[in-house]
Amino acid sequence: MSDHVVPHFHNDAGVTVIEIGSQEFMCVGANPPFDHPHVFLDLGNDSEIICPYCSTLYRFASDLAAGEARPPECVLKDKVA
Repeated sequence: MSDHVVPHFHNDAGVTVIEIGSQEFMCVGANPPFDHPHVFLDLGNDSEIICPYCSTLYRFASDLAAGEARPPECVLKDKVA
């Protein structure tokens, strides 16, 4: 089993750019049940990437910790309690 959790981000707010502190992540589009297929995105050596499903622009921000986003409400929270 992997101890590495891939962060998930969404764009319910419809913002133009989401800044993130992760270089590998999943875009879900919107919060379930309105999500698109969860697509794995890897920035590699780039600082920006566009989701091929929802066209959200993600930009790496080195001042954010892995799994954090600006705006912070774009981080998909686990709703299992």
